[in-house]
Amino acid sequence: MTGLTSRWAFCLGFVCGLCCVHVFLNQVWFERSYSLPTEAQQRVTMATESPTSWRRRGAALVNLLRPHHAGEDSRLADVLHQKVRVLCWVMTGPYSLKTKARHVRATWTRHCNVVVFMSSVEDPDFPAVGLGTKEGRDQLYWKTIRAFHYVHRHHLNQADWFLKADDDTFVVVDNLRWLLSNHTPEEAVYFGKRFKPYAKQGFMSGGAGYVLSREALRRFVEGFRTQVCTHTTPVEDLALGQCLEKMGVLAGDSRDTLQRETFHPFVPEHHLTGRFLKSFWYWSYCYYPIVEGPQCCSDLAVSFHYVEPVLMYTLEYLTYRLRAYGYRPRYRPALRHDLDPRNVSDPTDRQNSAENRTRGAAVQIRSGWD
Repeated sequence: MTGLTSRWAFCLGFVCGLCCVHVFLNQVWFERSYSLPTEAQQRVTMATESPTSWRRRGAALVNLLRPHHAGEDSRLADVLHQKVRVLCWVMTGPYSLKTKARHVRATWTRHCNVVVFMSSVEDPDFPAVGLGTKEGRDQLYWKTIRAFHYVHRHHLNQADWFLKADDDTFVVVDNLRWLLSNHTPEEAVYFGKRFKPYAKQGFMSGGAGYVLSREALRRFVEGFRTQVCTHTTPVEDLALGQCLEKMGVLAGDSRDTLQRETFHPFVPEHHLTGRFLKSFWYWSYCYYPIVEGPQCCSDLAVSFHYVEPVLMYTLEYLTYRLRAYGYRPRYRPALRHDLDPRNVSDPTDRQNSAENRTRGAAVQIRSGWD
């Protein structure tokens, strides 16, 4: 009788296992079969927006007009775009330009003032800067060092803040501008997802992205000129944090006024619905207490990491299009006096004026570039 029961249990387990595999494979098939937007489809999707006007400056794309949706009131965002200039440089590689970087270029980087894609090999058509390094995780800090030196040499005065992100990082640049609007580019400070080991003041997670003030960038470059900083480890984010600490750059607190995190090293669902095992390295790395569940993340979240291309478009939609009818944002932290709504002029007049100034000077490139 015992043998018969065991056989029935084995058969039942086998059938359940097959069902699980079937469900899993169907899910994988659905995800794999979901086609990403083509460049032509991207143009059609963004047709309701005013065109993003880009001027090619070497390997950089300088954004002359912030993307708008017809009829939206974006006066504060427009003012922040002018007063808090952010250069975004994206770490990528020659084999990722078409599979990852293209979708970064089509989504969140359109909200940066200047965009530069950093690769090991130059690609003038994309465009991407060739840093002359090899590819691989052991090359990440070399790429970071050379990328920041490139930005310092070519774009120091074109931005106030300098953001580094990976080609699988999603950034809400407008929320980043709010965070940075409380500081000046003359402060020696940088922001990101703060980790605590191996450096007195901690360091910022590379995957979640980090942003340096203009003064912090100057000091980083100066650290290598004076040999205070050297290439000590391929662990890019830690090595950069240790260098900036030596150069007197403060590791800033990027949490919002309610002490909620804005930079995140994982995809939204992991922070919102996941539960990190107590043995997971994340618990011992985070500088601030970890909050799991809906309170994990600020209403003005800045970044998420490990974002696949499909999710890039989803997050772009959720950030800039989806609204609950009849509600005003519940979280509206105060702004500086010069950013007060009463001191902001009509957006239509400013937009028309900007279009007149830039007409004929910019290369009109919508989100799906050739």
